[in-house]
Amino acid sequence: PHYVDLFRELGAAHAVSLPFEERADCDKEEWLEELRTATGVFITGGNQLRLSTILGGTAVAQAIRRRNAEGIHVAGTSAGAAFMPEHMIAGGIEGSTPHPDMVTMAPGLGLTNKFIVDQHFRERDRLGRLLTALAYNPFAVGLGLDENTAAFIRPGDKLDVVGSGGITVIDPTELSYSSMDQARRGDPVSLIGVKLHILIAGGRFDAVTRQASAGSAD
Repeated sequence: PHYVDLFRELGAAHAVSLPFEERADCDKEEWLEELRTATGVFITGGNQLRLSTILGGTAVAQAIRRRNAEGIHVAGTSAGAAFMPEHMIAGGIEGSTPHPDMVTMAPGLGLTNKFIVDQHFRERDRLGRLLTALAYNPFAVGLGLDENTAAFIRPGDKLDVVGSGGITVIDPTELSYSSMDQARRGDPVSLIGVKLHILIAGGRFDAVTRQASAGSAD
């Protein structure tokens, strides 16, 4: 309900909270109808595994993906942001140096397979766990979100940054060496050739060309 008040203060003509608390709630036709007619969907934070275990494989998840494909905005904060991609960081430990048991992965909502998202990034020292997630299979781009900062992913997998903090973009495309396959639990992992960008408001990143630009913060 707090978010309903916030969106109304921001000028939304209609905002409603759908409190999915168990999988049976995902079959409620009146709530599904709200999703079918919504012009935007916002997923709250908390625990991303709770989001995935309640919503995963349900008519709600299908409706959100369908509406997003039709062009409506789907957003999330904290755990809600981590839940957006196909490959979700479900949990892990803090620290800057990656090691094999630093992160737990799980299926997410599936709005994109180009990115893996981690939240509260620099505030909670999560560089190591995002690097670990990418080292498992270096095909996606890592996004580390600071507080009060958002990444808008447009059609064509182009990303724009807004907000007062920064977004850490980790691109493993040119990774030339990884010791992940040799490392045991707790061992540090060596990664060579990873590219890192820090983007602030106005910054852009193209996940197809893997090009970053500073843009303008104005």
